[in-house]
Amino acid sequence: MCAWLLTREADILRLLAGTDVPVAAFKGVDATAAYCDHPSLLMSLLPGSVRLDEAGAGLRAGLLARQLLAIHRVRVPAGAWPRVYEAWTSPELVRLPESTGRPDVWQRAVDIIRRDPPAYRPCFLHRDFHPGNVLFTGQGPGLKISGVVDWVETSWGPADLDVAHCSTALALLYGVPEGMRFAERYAACGGTLSEDPAAHLYWRVLDALAFAPDAEKVADPWRELGREDLTPDLLTARLEEYLDALLRRFDR
Repeated sequence: MCAWLLTREADILRLLAGTDVPVAAFKGVDATAAYCDHPSLLMSLLPGSVRLDEAGAGLRAGLLARQLLAIHRVRVPAGAWPRVYEAWTSPELVRLPESTGRPDVWQRAVDIIRRDPPAYRPCFLHRDFHPGNVLFTGQGPGLKISGVVDWVETSWGPADLDVAHCSTALALLYGVPEGMRFAERYAACGGTLSEDPAAHLYWRVLDALAFAPDAEKVADPWRELGREDLTPDLLTARLEEYLDALLRRFDR
């Protein structure tokens, strides 16, 4: 890992120490491999495991929403703000499926992100918050989040963007209804999202198109964790259905 990424994550772990966000405790960093064979970040071992199975997905999604809200409520001193968010795609970079029966859906989605980014109220973002970066312990009523990992993309930006990222992942993992429901779960916990449907749609589509066409960047790790059903064809179809659902709900 690059030295600056290790340093960034080390800074975030120190920042989150003492908050109610369950993160590993920072122990030390050797970002330039001055003492170790490779650039290294030492942290404590968190309990729990990543859970991507379909059983209990709704229960876990509710916990994810509450945890994401807690992250967004982290108070950061002005001089310690992380970097401003970066978009992970653009109209010129979007890779569309080689064959689709609904090219109009993809074209409308790409046109959405040709607009200027909407104004937003900034907050502290994880920026890569999804089920693959969250650890759980317990079962049923005893289920709880025991850790949130992978803080290298931490940013300063709109809550809608973090909600969008987790929503896309849920849609790909469990189907469109679960992805569409996550923003409602977040709001039900007390989270605040843009009141402008066009602005909310922008962030949702911006995130979803970064997964196009088949979510392969995350699909390989998900399959390694047991979700071998997540084929490229299935993920492409779910992403297309998700974009269509977003456009039908918010593109007024």
